[in-house]
Amino acid sequence: MLTPLLIAAVVGYVLGSLPFGYVVARAKGVNIFEVGSKNPGATNVRRVLGSGPGNVVLALDVVKGALAVALAYVNVALAAHQVSISFDYAANTPELARPLAAMVGAVLGHGFSCFTKFRGGKGVATGAGGFAVLFPPGAGIALLVWLATAGLTRYVSLASMLAAVSLPVAAFLLHRSPLLIGVSAAVAAFVVLRHRANIARLLSGTENKMGPKISGENEP
Repeated sequence: MLTPLLIAAVVGYVLGSLPFGYVVARAKGVNIFEVGSKNPGATNVRRVLGSGPGNVVLALDVVKGALAVALAYVNVALAAHQVSISFDYAANTPELARPLAAMVGAVLGHGFSCFTKFRGGKGVATGAGGFAVLFPPGAGIALLVWLATAGLTRYVSLASMLAAVSLPVAAFLLHRSPLLIGVSAAVAAFVVLRHRANIARLLSGTENKMGPKISGENEP
């Protein structure tokens, strides 16, 4: 059981490590680690290069998280010699463990990419893509939380953290497995931890809101 989990995590990590923010910015002649918030996430790319490149990075970061989890599902189905497989999200099954391992690997890869000297983003978009495949109801709830918070406060960082925290809450309320609840809580903790500088600015009233300004921001 350990070997399939390790393989799923490694594949997830490699996919998550793909530095799309850095690559897209480099194609425009910009080192994203040296401008704006110095973060390779979609928000910083959008602020520095505009909505077009920013949206491309957002989509690609979401896709790599979704692909990591989807490939783990396919691997489980192939191992079971089935064309498709039905998962019991209320139970701690081996079938659920591999996609969860891929999910964790992808988020860690995005945050600590082996292709950019272990620098990276905060895992919000990549996590969203993974959970969209892994836990669609929870991902939908998280999206609504993000939209509501961003619309009311215009703080991307606050919206991202609350959306992440809503995932384990949704998993608990919807009676998902303890394994899914635990992993979603761990991912939420990772996202919040990666936003610690934003938290300090939110508390001091100096956090930037959504808009064209790029100086001093450290968005996901």
